[in-house]
Amino acid sequence: MIQEAFKHITDIELLKKYKTDQNKEWLGILLQRYTMLLLGVCMKYLKDEEAAKDAVQQIFLKALNELEKYPVEYPKSWLYKIASNYCLMKLRGQKVYISIDKAPAISEIHDEENTSSIEREINLDLLEVAIEELNKEQKTCITLFYLQKKSYQQISAITGFSLLQVKSNIQNGKRNLKILIEKKQSF
Repeated sequence: MIQEAFKHITDIELLKKYKTDQNKEWLGILLQRYTMLLLGVCMKYLKDEEAAKDAVQQIFLKALNELEKYPVEYPKSWLYKIASNYCLMKLRGQKVYISIDKAPAISEIHDEENTSSIEREINLDLLEVAIEELNKEQKTCITLFYLQKKSYQQISAITGFSLLQVKSNIQNGKRNLKILIEKKQSF
């Protein structure tokens, strides 16, 4: 019910209201909007509902602390990145015990493979979030070109953009994706 009353207020406006009057209710509304997203991210990595629920609570606390330190331009992707990093750190912290007789290199290889596959997933998730933040034209052209493997001519026919506009949207979209992803990785 609270969400309905405040759904007309953007995430950025909620953050500005919080910065102005330090009323944590504004943050509560913002965090409540993304509870299911964060729970989904945590479930994806931790594979355990109780651990995921606990992680979401820890992520909320971390978000409150981080908000005081850094300006936030994209709250949804900022929270997503905090969740991904938290889960990655949690997984890295899990230790697998094996006897010394067994080759320790096996556990190291397993940890490296597990970590690198998780990092790859996080990077793909970051890319997905960043694509959503592109302007409509760039998002459309990037999606059609890279994800649906359409040619410039096909994209032009689908969108009605000239070939020059298609090329420009793809080039600018790639550059903007790189910038967005670098920003998100710096959190």
